[in-house]
Amino acid sequence: MTEVRKEPYLLEVKDLQVSFYTRRGIIRAVRGVHLKMERGETLGIVGESGSGKSVTARAILGLVDLPGAITGGDILWNGESLLHGKGAKARARKVRGKEMAMVFQNPMTSFNPLYTIGSQIREVLKYHLGMNKKQGTERATELLSLVGMSNPKSRVDQYPHEFSGGMRQRAMIAMALASEPKLLIADEPTTALDVTIQAQILELLDDLQSRLGLTTILITHDLAVVAGVCHRVRVMYAGRFLEKGSAEEIFGKPGHPYTVGLLKSTPRLDELVPRLYSIAGSPPDLRLPVTGCTFLPRCEIGEDSCGVTEPLLTGKKGAREVACYRSFEAESVIEAELEAEWEALARADD
Repeated sequence: MTEVRKEPYLLEVKDLQVSFYTRRGIIRAVRGVHLKMERGETLGIVGESGSGKSVTARAILGLVDLPGAITGGDILWNGESLLHGKGAKARARKVRGKEMAMVFQNPMTSFNPLYTIGSQIREVLKYHLGMNKKQGTERATELLSLVGMSNPKSRVDQYPHEFSGGMRQRAMIAMALASEPKLLIADEPTTALDVTIQAQILELLDDLQSRLGLTTILITHDLAVVAGVCHRVRVMYAGRFLEKGSAEEIFGKPGHPYTVGLLKSTPRLDELVPRLYSIAGSPPDLRLPVTGCTFLPRCEIGEDSCGVTEPLLTGKKGAREVACYRSFEAESVIEAELEAEWEALARADD
């Protein structure tokens, strides 16, 4: 007997499709994405650049601009549609920026260089919470302190170019938290930051999620970034999810060849390899019709039969699911290749 939920998911995405209409053809950037978010959890979405991660996030927030458009599916917030039905547009405007907020990848281009950090945070507080200038300045100072900014009282009157990369990212997180959102989407929050600052930003996001009870979506191309932060992980490629499961499942035993490739491409201190593995080839051109598995041209274990129909996510519903006809086979193949390279190097040394 199917269990009936007492309350709707905080966020539910159903068969989301986003396309971009260009002179060279229609780019189907997101192709049938399904997503459910429980309150208080952290989800990691990983994949190479161009896989559709950021477009999915922007679609959830209603930030897909021309020539792009949401061409199918639905987005539900607390069980109510933000795309269809009476009052959907008004609900979306009310939710966007207040109950849902986003930390963009490049804070230097996201902040207006002509205004101080404090004035830009005050603008959010005035629009969503109706605060005046004095109240906004006080709250902006509190928010900068919350995200670990040193000397927030003076920082609030400084301009973006006076901040380092890590400080700008903290200020961007403070602005996203200004209206006390329920959902925080962090799109590549550690891009272009050095390793030490990356760790600080991830630790900050994890701490804020625990203290404020935030529901968080962390978008990144680096699987190592989500290892210790996320409860669940979705692996995205060519506009679709190819694997989903808990962080422990995916990092412990990846099922899709693409996931295996991403993990093998990440340097590790506890593993010595003859060379750093890389996934051969390039992502597919999404202007072309999809026939069969989109990862087949780059897959080391693919067969001709994989090119007939595109595999769907299969597995135990609500747990590990993989969109691959030969799931869980790639890791042993790549391990055998690397072992053969070690043996070849050993023979060369002899």
